[in-house]
Order: sequence, then C-alpha cells, then structure tokens
Amino acid sequence: MPTPTKPPRAPERAFNRVLLAIDDSEASLRAAEYTNALFGNRAEIALVCVAQNPRTLFPLGATTQALLAAARDELLADASSALQKTASLFTGAAPTTHLIDLSKREGDAVNAILDTAAHWQTDLLVMGARHHRRLLRWVEGTVSEPLARRATSSLLLVPENSRVRTDTAPQRILFALDGSAYSLGALRMGLDLASADAQLRTIYVVDRAVHLFDIAPVDMLEGAFLEEGRIALELAQRILDDEGRAAQSALVETHRTGDDVPHAILRDAQQWNADLIVIGTHGRRGMARWFLGSVAARTLRIADTPVLLARPAELLQT
Repeated sequence: MPTPTKPPRAPERAFNRVLLAIDDSEASLRAAEYTNALFGNRAEIALVCVAQNPRTLFPLGATTQALLAAARDELLADASSALQKTASLFTGAAPTTHLIDLSKREGDAVNAILDTAAHWQTDLLVMGARHHRRLLRWVEGTVSEPLARRATSSLLLVPENSRVRTDTAPQRILFALDGSAYSLGALRMGLDLASADAQLRTIYVVDRAVHLFDIAPVDMLEGAFLEEGRIALELAQRILDDEGRAAQSALVETHRTGDDVPHAILRDAQQWNADLIVIGTHGRRGMARWFLGSVAARTLRIADTPVLLARPAELLQT
C-alpha cells in the first residue's frame, strides 16, 4: 500500500495580524482603504484610535471639572465615531476595535499605539500620513515619525496625498536595496504583497553626492557603492528566481550636489510609476546614517506613494 503523501504546506504569510492606527482624518481613511485592499480577506485586522487627555489640550487656568468632563466626552465620541466609520469600510470580516482613553492612563498617543501593537502581537502597523512643511508638519508628525523609529513590527505608511490609488492592491512594487540582510529580508516580505501579475523592480542607489563628513576619496566611495550594489541586486535576483518571479533591476545614482538617497529612490519610483515602495529598516550606509538619519525615515517624509518599512523578525531577534 503506497504511503500517503502530505499535502504541500501553504506558504507562510509575512503579515497575519495587521493593526491600523486611525484618527478622523482623510489620511486615515486612505490608509483604511489600502489596508482593506491588501488584507481584507487574508489577515486579522484591528483598529486602534486614541482619545487625547483634555488636560493636555487646555491651559490649566482655564479648566474646570465640568469643562474637562465635557471635553473628554466629546473626544471619546469622536474617537468612537472614527472607529465605526473606518470599520464600515472593510469588506471582509469586521475588524476588532480598540479605543484608548488617555485620561485614564499615563503616556501619549505613541506609547498607547505601541502598547496596543505589542499586546495584540501585530506584525504590521498601518497609518495614514500627512506631509506638510514647517510648523504644521512637525505638529502632525508627532505620531507617525516616532512610530516609524520605535515600532518593533513592520510599518506601512499611506500618504494622504498619494498619487496612486489606495482602493486597490499595488501592481508596480519598487524594492530599494542597500546591500544589507535587512533589505533582502524586506524583499521577501514585500513579495507577500505582490499578486501574480504585479510588476517588480529592484534598485540600489549609488550615492555620488559629496558629503562634508566623507573620509575617503569620492571615487573610492563610488567604487565601493557600485560593487555593493551589484552584489545586492544579484542576491535579490536569486531570491526572485527561487520565488519564480521576474523583476527589473537597476543601479540608480544620486546627483553630485543637492541630492540624497531618499530623493533618488522617489525619482525612480515616479519615473517607473511605482505604486508601493518597500525598504528594509535596519540597513546602514556607513557614517552618513548617523549624520543624516535613516534613509527609510527620510523616504517616508517625502514619499507620494505608500511605503512599507519591513522589519524581518528573524533578523531582529539575532
């Protein structure tokens, strides 16, 4: 009697528990649309909304208990309404909801969202993002930017002014590599979001811009970057071959002056018409990272498409 064969194992998904952090903004609605398009029928989804503590919103001298109570009720009602409105956008199983009242706990919105993500064991945190200049940008960036730095899970940011549709899954995915194991891990994770007919592109940016803190001759640095880029793209191609996927690949160069890696990534994404950018979050570019901040975080600030900052869990645990 022949030995029965085991059915083939279904491939493990990179994202099984998705937490969407929302408020009552248009940016959150676009992030919800995109979350539904990507994960509506293939992952557990939860929503979290934070109601601010009214004591932090009013001058102490102007507050009374009645005013604080009324303000708290209004903030909670707004948060509850945002949760209900957002939940109604999902076409699959109804997401679970978390309403956090900061008047009953210590900390701020960032800590509240991170605590919820840890407790719910999320492997992807999604947020809408609003890009502004000067003061308004810093006020509205007080949540998304710290989350990008401190989240231990992967992070997907969806800009309010996205130039691509957010009600459909991506069809042109750009993977920005930097030669690190993290960026190759991000490639594997990003492939989980790619449909069978999605077009893929891998790039490595050769940083030709001259920086004041460069300690080696420019030609030597460029040569090192070119070699690292060739190796990175070759390793990426091996991963794609193993997955049976085809992709374009390219070495992209920054301008000599007035340019940097994030802007080079964005230019390539716009020229190729990418509708999702995928970046590994723990890559390094030598000393420049410490002076300029991470490439991933700076790309988030200027991107006009959704950006996935992929954090490969198996690498973070080593």
